[in-house]
Amino acid sequence: MMKRIYAALLLTALGAAPALAGDYQTNVNTIIARHDKTIIGQSVEVPKNPTIIFSTSTFVPGARTPEHKHPWPHYICVQEGVLTIVGTEVGQEFPLSKGCYVEMIDKWHYGINKGTVPVVTLVIDQVPPGVEKNNLPKDGK
Repeated sequence: MMKRIYAALLLTALGAAPALAGDYQTNVNTIIARHDKTIIGQSVEVPKNPTIIFSTSTFVPGARTPEHKHPWPHYICVQEGVLTIVGTEVGQEFPLSKGCYVEMIDKWHYGINKGTVPVVTLVIDQVPPGVEKNNLPKDGK
């Protein structure tokens, strides 16, 4: 009789174990990019105690940025479409499709949507404390 009671208690405890552990499913993390170089092969050097700036951008077909450069790391995640980075200083074009990239640092370039669908991006900048933006336009505007 005691063995039956112990067996019943054990089965009851085992049945309650999932509830005690939490009645939910855990999340799944998937790395979408890992870089230590820019799209032109430069090492990425982060400013000390950086401010992190997050922004989004949408390029309709044919839209482009003015020519500019980024003094500090500038990360771009293309969520839709293909954004072409035209490196005017390095003489190369870089079509960026869905994924995350590190743009060239301190080199003149511009981004353009050469496609027929909008390009949607998430942009992350790391700048020194007190700096408001990571974009120096070539024409000074």
